[in-house]
Amino acid sequence: MSPLEPPPFRDNRLLQVVVVWLILFWSVTAIEPFDRFDWFLENLLVIVYGVLLVATYGRFRFSNLSYGLFAVFMTLHLIGAHYTYTETPFGFWLQALGGFERNHYDRLVHFAYGLLSAYPFWEVLIRVGGVRPAWARFLAPALILAFSAFFEVIEAVVAMIVSPEAGDAYLGTQGDIWDAQHDMLLALSGAVIAMAFIRNPRTEKG
Repeated sequence: MSPLEPPPFRDNRLLQVVVVWLILFWSVTAIEPFDRFDWFLENLLVIVYGVLLVATYGRFRFSNLSYGLFAVFMTLHLIGAHYTYTETPFGFWLQALGGFERNHYDRLVHFAYGLLSAYPFWEVLIRVGGVRPAWARFLAPALILAFSAFFEVIEAVVAMIVSPEAGDAYLGTQGDIWDAQHDMLLALSGAVIAMAFIRNPRTEKG
């Protein structure tokens, strides 16, 4: 077993707590969301995310740290899905505090995507791809940027196909024509910052 690989689920108390937390938090945020249809669209990502993690668990188990980072990101996303990203109260608090022209909660979550997902990407590159740690630090942010761009495209396609009239609420552009580019840049920035703090002598050599 890799030093990063956790024990099986039945023996992994921390992962069990993470799963219970996400199920309970999802259930709470599913109660009377601000916009039910937008909530449904936003939760398509949650479903895909969860199915992939469960389906691949038998062949590849992330470290508990990675699962914890996933849980934090999904918690932030579920809050945005409940209120819609443009109406999230914490975003309005940030807007008043910083004197911004828009609710920046969506930007916060995109930054968190890079910050919180870079380590799991790094872990996959090290354990599955056999990539040297130094290269993994470069490739993880590159993959974050690529997936961020991919998600922006998918979100646009889903909005156009499922409900064009709900597109602005779902995409959270708030009138910013460069919203997708700003989101991608923030995800990349978060990933770069995360990689700057990676130190794991159990997997790195030299």
